[in-house]
Amino acid sequence: MKRVGFFYHPDFLKHVTGSGHPERPERLSHLMQYLLKRPVWNSLVHLQPQHARTAQLLLVHPEQYVAGIARSCSSGTSMLDQDTRICRDSFDVALLAVGAVVEATEQVVGGQLGAAFCAVRPPGHHAETAKAMGFCLFNNVAIAARHAQQALGVRRVAILDWDVHHGNGTQEIFYEDPTVLYLSVHQYPFYPGTGAEHETGRGKGTGFTVNCPMKAGSGDAEYFRAFDERILPAIDRFKPELLIISAGFDAHRDDPLAGMGLTEESFARMTGLVVQTARAHCGGRIVSVLEGGYDLEALAGSVEAHLLRLLQESD
Repeated sequence: MKRVGFFYHPDFLKHVTGSGHPERPERLSHLMQYLLKRPVWNSLVHLQPQHARTAQLLLVHPEQYVAGIARSCSSGTSMLDQDTRICRDSFDVALLAVGAVVEATEQVVGGQLGAAFCAVRPPGHHAETAKAMGFCLFNNVAIAARHAQQALGVRRVAILDWDVHHGNGTQEIFYEDPTVLYLSVHQYPFYPGTGAEHETGRGKGTGFTVNCPMKAGSGDAEYFRAFDERILPAIDRFKPELLIISAGFDAHRDDPLAGMGLTEESFARMTGLVVQTARAHCGGRIVSVLEGGYDLEALAGSVEAHLLRLLQESD
């Protein structure tokens, strides 16, 4: 059995977003309390990440932007925009989130782990090259993809984003890049307003962005049709050497911020399809990174189902 890593640090709870905010510390504290009581816990390799280095952030974000986020947090600013709240600890916590995904990528590419899940916050897929938004400060998966390419010898990276909200930041960062395939299945029209089917890339990157917009109320039939007809064939054509999942679980039918119809079993099935595809092209190398998911029970159950399938498919 290949080892599946689980990256978490209690300092992720120090990113305090204020009363009533959906991206709250309880997302992870409840998840950890839940998983500790489940059989899956003892099958995982538990790892605490280190903070990312500034040079790793600069693989994606300009130095001026990184310094601006640091200043905003240290000054006690509470909001970067109407959705994205911060506290004095948020910069350090965001560095830890990036560090977790970078370390997971190193261990998966290096063969110490077969796959990894990063239970991190703040999330990252809305963060553009020089813009924080949608609860996100730095783009965790984009930085990991660039690190894999520039430090680990990986040429082609596929990023599959099944968060219910389109990952505008990840799309923007790689929109002209033929070495990173970005695929997204998401509710549309919906926040942040991007992710139409005609958005397929620009210049040399044309054809390397695949958007599968879904109407509100979509469930297994629509999602698995998108996987069968568009997502899996695109990955097969691209033949990635590493597959990263922006694993949001807010397309669950119980999530308060969206209107989709998935269940825990839906996420398990999607995971199984992705693992089979990764086996065919990159030795099963998957790094999965938490994005959204705002109903505490639905999030915990969906992450468990995701982890179980990662473990089962790694046999």
